[in-house]
Amino acid sequence: MPKLKTKSSAKKRFKVTAKGHVKAAQAGKRHGMIKRTNKFIRQARGTTVLSKPDEKTVKKHYLPYAR
Repeated sequence: MPKLKTKSSAKKRFKVTAKGHVKAAQAGKRHGMIKRTNKFIRQARGTTVLSKPDEKTVKKHYLPYAR
């Protein structure tokens, strides 16, 4: 069987934690900050762990060797 390739875009956007969860940057912070509340901007700092269904999709299709 040939080796599977990891998607280059996924390499740059996601990291897999030691327990196998997928970390990603918070969504909604690229532009349009003037219309966002200060509370939203504050809470959207840093990274977040993806939900189980999203995690499953990312691992299966984009990061085949993530465990």
